[in-house]
Amino acid sequence: MRGNEASRTAEYMALFRALESARPAGDRLFTDRFARGFLRPSLRVVVALSRVPIAGAAVPWFIDRRWPGARSSGVARTRLIDDELRSALSAGVGQVVLLGAGFDCRAYRVPGIERTRVFEVDHPATAATKRLRLQRLLGTLPAHVVFVPIDFNRQTLAQAMAAARFDTGTRSVFIWEGVTNYLTAQAVDAVLHDVSAHSASESRLIFTYVHRGVLDGSVPFIGAQQLLATVARAGEPWTWGIDPADLPAYLHVRGLALISDVGAAEYRARYMGAATVHARGYEFYRVAVAEVRGSGTRS
Repeated sequence: MRGNEASRTAEYMALFRALESARPAGDRLFTDRFARGFLRPSLRVVVALSRVPIAGAAVPWFIDRRWPGARSSGVARTRLIDDELRSALSAGVGQVVLLGAGFDCRAYRVPGIERTRVFEVDHPATAATKRLRLQRLLGTLPAHVVFVPIDFNRQTLAQAMAAARFDTGTRSVFIWEGVTNYLTAQAVDAVLHDVSAHSASESRLIFTYVHRGVLDGSVPFIGAQQLLATVARAGEPWTWGIDPADLPAYLHVRGLALISDVGAAEYRARYMGAATVHARGYEFYRVAVAEVRGSGTRS
C-alpha cells in the first residue's frame, strides 16, 4: 500500500472474484455481485471480455500465465472461507470480524450474516474507498456492519475493537484473509494475542498465510520469484510467513488451537476438481482455522 491509496492487491482479488462471478451459474464457485464495483474501468472491461464466447477464454489464460496459480487459488480459497463462515453462522456465532477486510463483501452477500454484528477492520485508506463504493452500490450502508479503521503495524486490535464496542463475551468468528504475509512478525503476534485474549472461548479464527520457504528461498515454488517482484513493485511486499510444521506450536503458545490447515493444491482440488489437474503455482498459500482455547477472555 502506498500512502493513502487503497490496496492494489485488494483490487486484484476483487478482479478474480468478479471473473468467477461472471462464469455460468452452474460452473461458478460463488457469486459476488459487488466485486466488479471495486474495479477501475480498464479491469471492468476485462470482466466484460471474459463473458464473450471463445475470446473470453483468453482472459483467465493470460492471468494464469502471468501470475501462475493466483486466480485459481484466490477463488478456491474464497469458497473455502465462505464455507467455513457459513458453518460458524450455523453454529450460532454472534459476531463476525473481517480483519484487513479489503474489498471482501461477505458482510453483504453471505445469507444469515445480517443477523450478526459484523466488524470490518482495515487500513483507513482502503476502508474509506470501500465505504464510498458500497454507498454507490447499496445506497445505504447496512446497520449490522461497523467499520473499524486500523493500521495493524502501528495500532493494537484490542484497542480498536474496544472502541467499536466489540463484545468480548460473545462467541465470534474472525476472518483474516490475504493479510498476514504483508505484516511484520510483531504485528502478526499482536493480533493473534488480542484475538485469543479478548474473545470468547471457542471463537474461531480463519486466516491465510504463506510458507516461509517462499520468502527465504529455502523451498522452490513455481512462479514465486515473479510474484514477489510484482507485489514489491506495487508497494506491498510480502514480509511474513511460517513453516506449516511449526504452526500448531506457534498458535498454541498464543492461546489458539489449530483445527485445520490446507494448501492451495488441496483446496483447489476440493472445489475445482479435474480443472486443477494441470494447475500450478501458489502452492505456498495456505488457509488455517484455529480456535480460542480457555474459558473466556483473558488478559
